[in-house]
Amino acid sequence: MIELRNVWRLYRMGDETINALAGIDLEISQGEFISIVGPSGSGKSTLLNIIGGLDSPTTGTVVVDGQNLSKASDRELSLYRNKKVGFVFQTFNLQPTYTALENVALPLVFAKVPLRKRNEIARDTLETVELAERLGHTPGQLSGGERQRVAIARALVNDPRILLADEPTGNLDSRTSELIVELLQRLSKERGITMLLVTHEMMIAEHANRVIHMLDGQIARSTERK
Repeated sequence: MIELRNVWRLYRMGDETINALAGIDLEISQGEFISIVGPSGSGKSTLLNIIGGLDSPTTGTVVVDGQNLSKASDRELSLYRNKKVGFVFQTFNLQPTYTALENVALPLVFAKVPLRKRNEIARDTLETVELAERLGHTPGQLSGGERQRVAIARALVNDPRILLADEPTGNLDSRTSELIVELLQRLSKERGITMLLVTHEMMIAEHANRVIHMLDGQIARSTERK
């Protein structure tokens, strides 16, 4: 599903060159649930952004679902992000004046889905994350866990093949974090979604099928879990 070959991502900061990624080789199968852990600055989020088409490698090859992102145009990357990838962030990134239903339906607006159809799909997706009774509430009327479930529903609404979650439990208490990662785990199994989860918390990471440990822009080790 995902294949990276000798991927480097270099940044210039004045006279200094930062190796955010330094020769990454990685293969991920369809439906795997992967956790990516490591200290700040180890390259976790950069790796996620490159797989998600939000950033491009300086050198190397990134192939996702048969598409070579390394050679994709801006338009092709935009379509890839809209059709194949869902994103979940630590800060939720919800529109504060929109209801849960409107927030979840937003990607369908960009996909030019008609109003009635997109509301139907958004409602069904909110039911999937057990928030059907909150679809008329704005983010300010929801708890942190509920807001993150709205964000997960928004990431799922286009039926993506891949879901990328960058510290999705970072602003949540331990019990709510556990519920969110269990939801992600269930969705991965039920829908066959390839799930990549960046986290600092080993308790969260250990829900995955495989834990990738990063250090200094490289994969230090990869641990399979039962």
